[in-house]
Amino acid sequence: MKTRVVITGMGAITPIGNDVESFWQGLKDKKVGIAPITYFDTTDYKCKLAAEVKGFNAKDYMDPKAARRMEAFSQFAVAASKEALEHSGIDMEKEDPYRVGVCVGSGIGSLQAMEKDIQKLLEKGPSRVNPLLVPLMISNMAAGNVAIQFGLKGKCFNVVTACATGTHSIGEAFRSIQYGEADVMVAGGAEASITPIGIAGFTSLTALNTTDDPARASIPFDEDRNGFVMGEGAGVVVLESLEHAKARGANILAEIVGYGATCDAFHITSPAEDGSGAARAMENAIKDAGLKPEDIDYVNAHGTSTHHNDLFETKAIKLALGEHAKKVKINSTKSMIGHLLGAAGGVEFITCVKSIEDGYVHATVGLEKPGEGCDLDYTQGDGVAMDVNVAISNSLGFGGHNASLIVRKFSE
Repeated sequence: MKTRVVITGMGAITPIGNDVESFWQGLKDKKVGIAPITYFDTTDYKCKLAAEVKGFNAKDYMDPKAARRMEAFSQFAVAASKEALEHSGIDMEKEDPYRVGVCVGSGIGSLQAMEKDIQKLLEKGPSRVNPLLVPLMISNMAAGNVAIQFGLKGKCFNVVTACATGTHSIGEAFRSIQYGEADVMVAGGAEASITPIGIAGFTSLTALNTTDDPARASIPFDEDRNGFVMGEGAGVVVLESLEHAKARGANILAEIVGYGATCDAFHITSPAEDGSGAARAMENAIKDAGLKPEDIDYVNAHGTSTHHNDLFETKAIKLALGEHAKKVKINSTKSMIGHLLGAAGGVEFITCVKSIEDGYVHATVGLEKPGEGCDLDYTQGDGVAMDVNVAISNSLGFGGHNASLIVRKFSE
């Protein structure tokens, strides 16, 4: 008998809202969080738009001294974890802290800290580099800081798989509970890479859209799609064994029932052209959940708004779901919040849980005319009220990493 694992708490910091409810309302209202970059002067940059987090003040979530010892990605992780833990109603005074773990990943860590100190190194020499540079910068500090802030002494680790980080982190946390290594895991992703080198690097790779129009910048599956928009934030969930959640009388939001992970082993940035790797990740997740393709109601697609991703992911969905692919609702949350890189999977997993809770699938905003080969139902126009029993969340990362999670409406 596999241990059943449920979701009891969620927290989000996003470009359209700094808590789960305002984020979800923003998705339903088709609110686009993309605007001109304010963090630095973009005069010399081809890409001038991003989806920045707005009105975030770390001191609202943690001690100011603690906040100063964290870069933005860690602050976002701690803030989202605080909301998720409060939402779950878990009382750490009553828990064995060694049975409560953390798996919160970041694809990149802090480019801000790196940029600042490389400048100091070049201008003032090695002795002037910040003694905290390394602990500020490294990507595992999101998980480390979450554990420190909330006294979580169990298994604490993170997965780094670029844009699949959040999804893999939740999947591996799910496995940790199934395997009996923890009763509770705080899991998800955090990212803050809207920096000069971040934008310049992705632009040189021709991965970012360089339009000046926020309404036409992130348009997954559209024939005019031309690159993703960089976003930032964090999405964190509290996972528990069903037994543990019931014993403390927790409010169960949904159940996580399947996880699949594969690698394309094809190219460092492009997904496999036939969609086979992503398809197998979905198939593995469906098999893990003991379900059939026909059981899937909704797919939250990776849907980055790049030519290759959207076309190859469409092929993957057809391979994995067969004829049923034409009947499922598909959407891309990135149409409103851009691509949160390592945090994307965490935030999109939360979207799946809210879709189940609310019986609603949000629109893929900005999708006007589907591109060639993009011939499935991407929830164009308006969102749809419908019963969502089973949802899949997909993430595909540079390096060929594919991950899929399956969430189901909870029933005894």
